[in-house]
Amino acid sequence: MSEQELKKLEDKLWAAADKMRGAVSVSDYKFIVLGLIFLKYISDSFEEKYKELVEEGAGLEEERDCYTAENIFYVPKNARWEYLVEHSKDTNIGEIIDDALTLIEKENASLKNVLPKNYNSPTMRNVNLGELLDLFTNIKVGTKEAKQKDLLGRIYEYFLGQFAKNELQKGGEFYTPACLVRTMVECIEPFKGKVYDPACGSGGMFVQSMKFVEENQGNIYNIGIFGQEKNPTTWRLAKMNLAIRSMYGDLGKYAADTFTEDLHKDLKADFILANPPFNLEWDRDKVENDPRWKYGLAPKNNANYAWLQHMISKLSQNGKMACILANGSLSAGGQEGEIRKNLIENDLVDCILAMPNNLFYTVTVPCSIWIINRNKKQTGKTLFINASNLGTMVTRRLRELSEEDIKKIADCYHNYQNNSNYENIKGFCYSADIEEIKSNDYVLTPGRYVGVEDNEDDDVPFEEKMSNITSELSKQFNESHKLEEEIKKNLKAIGYEI
Repeated sequence: MSEQELKKLEDKLWAAADKMRGAVSVSDYKFIVLGLIFLKYISDSFEEKYKELVEEGAGLEEERDCYTAENIFYVPKNARWEYLVEHSKDTNIGEIIDDALTLIEKENASLKNVLPKNYNSPTMRNVNLGELLDLFTNIKVGTKEAKQKDLLGRIYEYFLGQFAKNELQKGGEFYTPACLVRTMVECIEPFKGKVYDPACGSGGMFVQSMKFVEENQGNIYNIGIFGQEKNPTTWRLAKMNLAIRSMYGDLGKYAADTFTEDLHKDLKADFILANPPFNLEWDRDKVENDPRWKYGLAPKNNANYAWLQHMISKLSQNGKMACILANGSLSAGGQEGEIRKNLIENDLVDCILAMPNNLFYTVTVPCSIWIINRNKKQTGKTLFINASNLGTMVTRRLRELSEEDIKKIADCYHNYQNNSNYENIKGFCYSADIEEIKSNDYVLTPGRYVGVEDNEDDDVPFEEKMSNITSELSKQFNESHKLEEEIKKNLKAIGYEI
């Protein structure tokens, strides 16, 4: 399937599914659709292996171990897609789907309490579940060929993005735009080791990390995945998102608050990627004496610096992290300013990226990416990159970074790290030492350091420019007078004078 064909398929699936959305809220509908997509995936995968075993003729097609040995989920008879389609017009189809998902969880321990078993709930009564089943029936998403192309992964990620776009403010809880995640991944290069996300949403950081490894001919089994998510439904999305790509990680046995119930207390990660909630009010009273707050206790009404310090506490000796934060964190005073000063004085801040606005579906404000490094190659310095002018508006509300934009940012960071072909570029990048940052009251806003890009001189003399401008204005004034006279003439013809 070509890229163009896949895009058409994605749009067709979304348009068909979106027609039924009016019956329930987006937040409910999201799990209806994504749950069925996941069910179709594991059914396809099971069915393909089932046919292979039948052809072998040894009578092992119902042996569970024949599937689990190849990381294929075992699907009981009454949970297989074919069975569901046979009963798609039954009045109790919601109950049949819920029962199917319960059976699958019983047979596959890694899916326990993960699948959304709410198809028989009162809110689903106005949803045509049979039509949704028919929608996905003819698309094979779990076969070996589909897996090689990550067909379901693409569709799943596309739907996540579409739901985020339509769910407005709530969308940011589970989805970080792929171009923003790719920028982080390309900078810190999580090629081998433990990858951690303390606010993992639907698991996008892990997916992009795996793609990076595959694109660079690495071994995905050299990456260990660790994450945590507070929202139970979003935690389930993450578990499913990893499962459809045969990615196995430790997201904890349940959803939990990272600050008050750290599920990975002894973890030391090689890479951390995160987009925690901006400016979150947090319950610090329960953990105010925790050793994680080595550089200071963040204020109760804003957890930005609590997130940063939690992540720093999880970094291995040579660990590196990229974290998205609100721009206010770069210049906030008070307790936050003191923590920022301590981070800088301890030489942890490797790079600050100022990103453009409109990258998120949910908010238009710009954000920043902090790169923290326990083993900085350029000690005593911090790189500032102003990427706020990059990207292209793909809709009136949404901006995306191109591959060229991402490469420009990542190349700049790597050249700086390796001291190879790096130079300060006015308006874009600047390397400042700790003393210079100190002289700026430890403020980390990139614009303060990179300056404003010089406008290129077009070599046209000022007198000639003014002559051209006044000539153009004169023409426009003449056109304006002609238009005014024409309007007066037309009004007079119908009996009105001005």
